[in-house]
Amino acid sequence: LCLSLTSCSDFLDLKPKNELGAEQFYQTAEQFTMAVNGAYATLQEGSQYGNWYVFAEIPSDNTHNLLSGSVVDQDEFDKFYIRTTNPYIADFWNMSYTGINRVNTVLDRIDDIDIDKTLSDRYKLECKFLRALTYFNLVRVYGDVPLVLHEISIDESYKYVRDPKEKVYEQIITDLKEAEALPDSYKEDANVGRATSGAAKALLGKVYLTLNKYPEAEAKLAEVINSKVYALLENEAGSLNNAGYASVFHADNHNSKEAVFEVQFKKGGYGEGSNFPNAFAPFNSGTNVVQVGGTGGNNIPEMDMYNAYEEGDLRRDFSMALGYNDSRKDGKWVESRYVKKYFDVPYQGGDSNNNFPVIRYADVLLMYAEALNQNGKTMQACDFLNQVRRRGFGYQTTETSPVDIKTSDKNEFFLSVEHERRVELAFEGHRWFDLIRTGRAIEVMTSKGFKLNETNLTTPIPQ
Repeated sequence: LCLSLTSCSDFLDLKPKNELGAEQFYQTAEQFTMAVNGAYATLQEGSQYGNWYVFAEIPSDNTHNLLSGSVVDQDEFDKFYIRTTNPYIADFWNMSYTGINRVNTVLDRIDDIDIDKTLSDRYKLECKFLRALTYFNLVRVYGDVPLVLHEISIDESYKYVRDPKEKVYEQIITDLKEAEALPDSYKEDANVGRATSGAAKALLGKVYLTLNKYPEAEAKLAEVINSKVYALLENEAGSLNNAGYASVFHADNHNSKEAVFEVQFKKGGYGEGSNFPNAFAPFNSGTNVVQVGGTGGNNIPEMDMYNAYEEGDLRRDFSMALGYNDSRKDGKWVESRYVKKYFDVPYQGGDSNNNFPVIRYADVLLMYAEALNQNGKTMQACDFLNQVRRRGFGYQTTETSPVDIKTSDKNEFFLSVEHERRVELAFEGHRWFDLIRTGRAIEVMTSKGFKLNETNLTTPIPQ
């Protein structure tokens, strides 16, 4: 028995030969490249942006979940009865802190090796952007959370408790201000999609807007606009069409002129594909909606979302559908609403090419319009809202159109930009947090029959 225990102990102490321990790993520039890439990779996970709709769309008036037998984990978000044992809140918490631990490890160790200083400085700034983005999501979901800024051991981790959200926001702002020194863009294909100066400024503008710091938001978002790095993708000239809007979401049009920051996905059997087409296709729809792989029936659009689009808004039928024709039943119409915005033919089930847009230029323009309006510049704000709105109805973004908003009424414009954000950014993970930051969540949701109060504006931390 003693010999057996000794052998077992020796075996457990051995490190797998195909893995490096931390003390052997962080030694070269190549290894730090892998480590930074590993921090980006946490964003791909189902625990983060793969299931972001559970946190950002289902609690809102945009979508609801599919009830499947006893599985009600997403329903808790829709009807506001989230248990502390809900797996989504646990998985999101765990993967977020996995990402934070990865960036903290890079930040703590990269100065100890011989590496090109320009590359080292850039990696540190990328990590600070990723840390800020992750903490921004954490604090919006949970409220007060532990603020961890260094690599820590398991023993040290027990000393951490929840920090006030105000302190977390201070760190988010500090990280993003530093990350503004990132490059405006990348010329090397291998680096396209990494965090940029524009991404840091746009996210900082969103943070300021969330904190109701409207002058700061206006100034920071103006920097993004005036940089001329980004632009809305235009519709084709000459007729009403949604070619520009559709091209933003084309599965192969990654990191376009409109993309400020996207979570990167790539299909092809590499384990890097996205699940959105399969996850959002109607349950039991076979190959009628998505040609390869299973169908999840998740993130079902509310009829209220469909009705939110005005007559002539071409974004509606591109973004969602009321059902499909079933080839298995001689083309019979099946009423089953689903998100269309993320379309691709997967390489295999759950392996699609769709990036996830965290921030795009249309979002920046609408945030800027909102900040201008809050700062008493309503007429000026109309110009930026109308650029987005025109494209949605099939016009060129710079031409005067019959759908232009013209008002000097601050409250009227406030509702106009809230509406425009809902239809322009539908199913991109903004609606619920937009309603919360403007103080409108309870009013809007209760008016539509939902039962919630202030305690439902954050989720419990996982048990």
